[in-house]
Amino acid sequence: MIVKLLDFIKRPTSKNILINTVGNYLNVFFTALFALILVRILSPSEYGVLSVLLGIAYVLANVLDFGTTATIYSYFPILYEKKSIRLYTFIKSTFYYQSIFSFIVIGVLFVFFPYLDKVFFKTEAPIWELYLTAISVLFLIWQNFAMNILFAAKKFFHANLYMNISNVLKTAAVFFLVYVHMVSVGTVIFTFGILGPVIFFAILFAEKKDLIFILVKSKVNRDEFKFGYTLTYFVASQFFNLGLRMDLFLLSYFRSKAEVGYYGLSQKIILTIITTVVSITQVLSPSFSHIKTQKEVSMHIKTGLLYMLLPCALFLVLFFLPTPIYELFFTDRFIDTVPITRALSLPFIVYAIGSLPMLILLYTAKKPIYILVTNIIFFFLFSGMCYFLIPKMGVHGPPIAIAVALLLTTGLQTLGAIREVRRLPA
Repeated sequence: MIVKLLDFIKRPTSKNILINTVGNYLNVFFTALFALILVRILSPSEYGVLSVLLGIAYVLANVLDFGTTATIYSYFPILYEKKSIRLYTFIKSTFYYQSIFSFIVIGVLFVFFPYLDKVFFKTEAPIWELYLTAISVLFLIWQNFAMNILFAAKKFFHANLYMNISNVLKTAAVFFLVYVHMVSVGTVIFTFGILGPVIFFAILFAEKKDLIFILVKSKVNRDEFKFGYTLTYFVASQFFNLGLRMDLFLLSYFRSKAEVGYYGLSQKIILTIITTVVSITQVLSPSFSHIKTQKEVSMHIKTGLLYMLLPCALFLVLFFLPTPIYELFFTDRFIDTVPITRALSLPFIVYAIGSLPMLILLYTAKKPIYILVTNIIFFFLFSGMCYFLIPKMGVHGPPIAIAVALLLTTGLQTLGAIREVRRLPA
């Protein structure tokens, strides 16, 4: 038994999942560290402005992905393995078109950001801070693109090393700003949104400088962007991401601020464990794009289920964790968070397992239309159930809604995956 366990741990996939999981949790650690430093320096109103502006930057960076993450994982690994001459054309073309679309959106944001801030965000930040936020979006998009290329090439150690060196140097920069009394909303946005990505790219270019010259000389080919595939998944992911936030939005609309606070803390606990699911799928995604036969599907699903036991076990731990342990971390003021966290933990086991049929549909079958249809169903079903349950059940309504929505959509994606797998040769 011990020998089998050691062999399992020594697998390249296991090592990559461990590296990626540790790297992602280090990111969580640095995020928490930055928050602890800044709340002691900035006033509550300044920290509120910073939270809103950084939130806008991170959300836009994810939205302006335009589905290229799925395209990279679906097509890059095959080209990379074959050492195809199309590889560099694919990278440059995908980067080029994503950047063009992002420039257009950010250009519009430049024009309307001051007006949006006045009527909606109401941060009253100086206009230069708004523009700095818009510029940082582009740097974050480029950083995400480079990270996805490294992940698709299975360079998980290098990707996480570069990112966490950047985090360490960003931390040093924040301490320097504290020392020279220059900490402000603007300087922090510059450090996180521009300096951090610049450090990341400086390390990457130093390591891969030969490849940079090859990319510069490569041609741009419109066909390599895979518009149909990319934009279909882009729309699908927006429905799912927005859907996952509708419970909090509707709680804020119908219930008290305290209830929203309890539920928001429970969500953060769940999202921390979802980091493990993301780490695993990032490692498994390139492998699923290579699958050609039903036998290979069976092997990869078994492997995936084995690795998904970790986040599933963590969700079960949340469910059975004694109340005094929760009180130790969150104090008795947030005791109402405990039943919410337990209720949310079980549905997200379905989410973890359901990521495997999604990988088949997205990377093996390359049929994002399934994801689009099921995510639309998820959005309307979850939002509709929350709308009716929250006024009657408060914070105990959304866990029921998400359980039903995840069970239905995961079931539909599983049926779609089975259908597509049957089309593969035995």
